[in-house]
Amino acid sequence: MTHTTPPSFGIATAPQQVGYDDLLRVWQEADTIPQIEHAWLFDHLLPIGGDPDGPIFEGWTLLSAFAAQTGRLRLGLLVTSNRVRPPALLAKIAATADIVSGGRLEFGIGAGSRTDIPWARREYDAYGLPYHDAAYAVGSLAEACTVIRRLWTEDKPFDFHGSYLSLTGAFCNPKPVQRPGPPIVIGGQAAATLRVVAEHADVWNFPGGDVEAAVRRGALLDRFCAEIGRDPASITRSLVLPVSYDNPASTRDSIAEAVGAGFRHVVLTLPAPYQENVARWVASELIDKSANQITSGF
Repeated sequence: MTHTTPPSFGIATAPQQVGYDDLLRVWQEADTIPQIEHAWLFDHLLPIGGDPDGPIFEGWTLLSAFAAQTGRLRLGLLVTSNRVRPPALLAKIAATADIVSGGRLEFGIGAGSRTDIPWARREYDAYGLPYHDAAYAVGSLAEACTVIRRLWTEDKPFDFHGSYLSLTGAFCNPKPVQRPGPPIVIGGQAAATLRVVAEHADVWNFPGGDVEAAVRRGALLDRFCAEIGRDPASITRSLVLPVSYDNPASTRDSIAEAVGAGFRHVVLTLPAPYQENVARWVASELIDKSANQITSGF
C-alpha cells in the first residue's frame, strides 16, 4: 500500500519511578528536535510497573507543566481514563491545557484499564473511584466524547441527559485554542471501543507493539466505519512501540513494519532511566536510520 503522508514520530515517557527533573529534561530536549513531533504521558494514579509503592505523577497536572515549558511538541496522554474524571470536568481541564500549550494538545481518551488485568482495580479503590464493568465503561466513553466535543464548541450552556451522564447548564469558557477542538485520540482494541473510535476519533491508537494484531483490529475498525458511512482513511492510525536501547535495530524493524502496515503516527516508548541526550539518540538511531527502510511507503 502506498501512502502519500509521511509518518510522524513521538516519544512516550511513563511518569512513574522517575523524577520530575529527568522527565522535564527529556521533553525539553525533544522539543528542540524536529524529527520528534509529539510527546506523551500516561494516566495512572499508582505505578503499573516497578515498585508498586514508588513515585508516580498525576498526568494532566504534569502535562500542563510541560506544556508551559515547551514550545513546539504536540502533547497529550495515552490515554486519559474516562473512569477517573467526570467528562465535563475533563473537557475543562483539556481546554486549559490546550490554552497553556498554545494549541498543541492531542486529546487522548479511553475507557480505562481492562477489568481482566489483576492490578487494574487497585488505583480506583485507593482513590475512591467507581470501577464499572467494561460495558459500562465503553458506553460512558461514547457519551463522554459527545459531551466533551459539545463543551468545546457550543457558545451557550446546554443540558445533556444520557444513559450514563446527566448535565444541567454545561458550559466551557474559555474554549480551546484549536477549533473545533483538539484532535480526539481514542486508545483501545476491544470491538466495542472500536465502534466508539469509528464515530468519534480523529486518531485511533493501538496500545501495544504487536503490529499484526493492530492490523487485524484496524480491519475491524474499517468495517465499523463502513457501517456508519465514514471514510476509514479519515482516522489516523497510531501505534505504540517499545524502544530497546541495547538493540536499536529491532526497534527500527518494528518501525518499518508499522509504517508499512499503514500506521502513520508512531509513538516510541522510552524506558527509564533516561540516558543523557536520549531524545537526540531516538532521532539519530531510530527515526533517521529508519528512513531508508520506510521511504518506499511514503
